Amino acid sequence: MRSAPLALVALVVALPTLAHEAGTGEPGKTAQAKRAVVVEMGDDMRFRPALARAKKGETLRIVADNRGKLAHELVLGTREELEEHAAMMREHPGMRHDEPNAVRVAPGAKGEIVWRFTQAGEVPFACLEPGHFEAGMAGKVVVEP
Repeated sequence: MRSAPLALVALVVALPTLAHEAGTGEPGKTAQAKRAVVVEMGDDMRFRPALARAKKGETLRIVADNRGKLAHELVLGTREELEEHAAMMREHPGMRHDEPNAVRVAPGAKGEIVWRFTQAGEVPFACLEPGHFEAGMAGKVVVEP
């Protein structure tokens, strides 16, 4: 039974490192973000827009605007990381994030992630509140060369 809490701590500590190693980017500095992308979150389990664009090397302010009555998250990572973390959240629904690639937003509130996209490709994002990712609450940032 003791190994489950240790595994939870290991996953929470590893998330920012995993996101960086996987090529999704790295935490950015607000002063370097020349533009913001507002992503609305709703209780229909959708992000609007579910697609954002960035240039390789660009730092974005991703503003998560929760328009619903439920708490939502926006977490950047690889598809595999998101799926693994969603499974962990189902097992530990009270778990909260304190990583630069994730923001939890209370109903009617806004939060933000400042992220520098270091490689071209697609960077998925999702809400990992239990059941939300499985219901289709996901999107992506397309990073152009």
